[in-house]
Amino acid sequence: MELCIRKLCPEDIGPLSVIEAQAFSMPWQPEDFAALLEHDYCLYLVAEADGEVAGCAGMTVSFGEGTIDNVVVAERFRGRGIARKLLRELFERGARRGVNAYTLEVRVSNHAAIHIYEGEGFVSEGVRPRFYEKPVEDALIMWKR
Repeated sequence: MELCIRKLCPEDIGPLSVIEAQAFSMPWQPEDFAALLEHDYCLYLVAEADGEVAGCAGMTVSFGEGTIDNVVVAERFRGRGIARKLLRELFERGARRGVNAYTLEVRVSNHAAIHIYEGEGFVSEGVRPRFYEKPVEDALIMWKR
């Protein structure tokens, strides 16, 4: 599999919206992705596998911290290290922007994602009760400093 990680562009919005709808109960809409392109404090990357959009990861940068807002990989591409590669590229590009700490929320039941985040140096620092809807669930707050 040939993997390319690059910045989000307008042509990615349609395929990413489909991936989101298949992965999440409350997916981002096309206009959510489009808005990211308008803000220089947002850094969103796309993974392209063999020329096909396979997923994305992105963050909002503020005062040396990166809030990872979204990580998603299409089901048929999972288990191939794409999420890790997206995160690592996000960290490299974030460091060039002066980011020295990263945070995110993840469903407490999402053991696969938690495993990836822990493998990339994130640690749990708290819980946001009832953070998620559909279904209602707590969020684990994780930090990488």
